[in-house]
Amino acid sequence: MDWTHTAPPLRRKRCLNKMTDSIMSKAATMEIPINSNGDTGNLPEDDSLEQAAQIQWSLDEKDLQQVMVSGPNLNETSIVSGGYGGTAEGIIPTSSIKGPSMHHSGSSSSMTAEEASRGVAVEKFDIMKKWGLNTYKCTKQMISERFGRGSRTVDLELEAQIDVLRDTKRKYENVLRLARALTNHFYSMVQTQHALGDTFADLSQKSPELRDEFGYNAETQKLLCKNGETLLGAINFFVSSINTLVNKTMEDTLMTVKMYENARLEFDAYRADLEELNMGPRDAATLARIETAQQEYQVHKDKYERLRSDVTIKLKFLEENKVKVMHKQLLLFHNAISAYFAGNQQQLEQTLKQFNIKLKPPGADKPSWLEEQ
Repeated sequence: MDWTHTAPPLRRKRCLNKMTDSIMSKAATMEIPINSNGDTGNLPEDDSLEQAAQIQWSLDEKDLQQVMVSGPNLNETSIVSGGYGGTAEGIIPTSSIKGPSMHHSGSSSSMTAEEASRGVAVEKFDIMKKWGLNTYKCTKQMISERFGRGSRTVDLELEAQIDVLRDTKRKYENVLRLARALTNHFYSMVQTQHALGDTFADLSQKSPELRDEFGYNAETQKLLCKNGETLLGAINFFVSSINTLVNKTMEDTLMTVKMYENARLEFDAYRADLEELNMGPRDAATLARIETAQQEYQVHKDKYERLRSDVTIKLKFLEENKVKVMHKQLLLFHNAISAYFAGNQQQLEQTLKQFNIKLKPPGADKPSWLEEQ
């Protein structure tokens, strides 16, 4: 009998059972795949072990990738208080650990920050609004004055003093420019005399037949150089004092004058606005605007009067300071120049002592060896 073609039913059944047991014993070590509904995945009964293992490996790999991408959410994990297999009563969700006050404090702090930022924005908007309105009114007033249609407040005496100050500053700036030019030229001459004296002294040593002549000229140039350095000290002091008077004292007063002129323009702008409202109808809305304009007018009037008083006081003190400073500096300049060109070395040195001018020793402006390092 050919067993390859026919087999008894019992033997066939035993072979089938033996093959099934072998497959189930080998597949028992693998995880049973779970579908999305929680049911076990159904494998065809006629598949081999290799096909089942490949399917299971692909499912496990896909689950592993999903876990690595998404990962567990710490807010959704639980802490089991009763150990493994504990009851549901011992499970504490970690989302409840935050406490009730943390969310409230976070929301209140965010609300406070939002309100603060909103308040800052409103404040900036109000500032820009006031600045724009003030700029519009002042521009309108300035154009009206330029074309002769608007009136302006004029203090004839004060404005005359301001014009004198500006003209004086321009003239003193010219004096300062010329004095600096004189200093530069004279410094170059002194340096030339110093070099010429050294050359004469060297030639006196190397020319026996002209030793005396070169010696006389060398001594003369050295003396002129010394007196020139003394005169340079006096002129530098003169230039420094004029520079302080022009670029600090006068400039400070002119800055106050500029503030005063701006306050005058604002005062006239709000005055013209108030006059225009007073000539219009007197309904309820207009009366409220007139009251507001009256308050703004009074504020700018007080500011204008205060700055006008400041300018008057500064002009008075500036004039007194200018006379005192220029009296001393002009006397110094005259005595120093006269003594130098008269060749009176003693009088030149006495002039510097009279005005407490101390000359720097030669090489004092050069930094020391430690400062150069």
